[in-house]
Amino acid sequence: MIGKDKKVEKAFQIEIVEMLSNIVEVLAKNEQEALLKAQDIYRNEDVILYAADFIDTKFNISK
Repeated sequence: MIGKDKKVEKAFQIEIVEMLSNIVEVLAKNEQEALLKAQDIYRNEDVILYAADFIDTKFNISK
């Protein structure tokens, strides 16, 4: 029998999210084109984010 003061522990899944940030400069005709170019250079690994680019950590309970 479990006493009134004792609580049963449950397992929780916690998501840990680290945010990295770096500013790159691209030449483009408009903002949309600039975003697409930035995405391309990131996906092509021409820009790589490192631990020095760290700005924040968040902890979320996964449901």
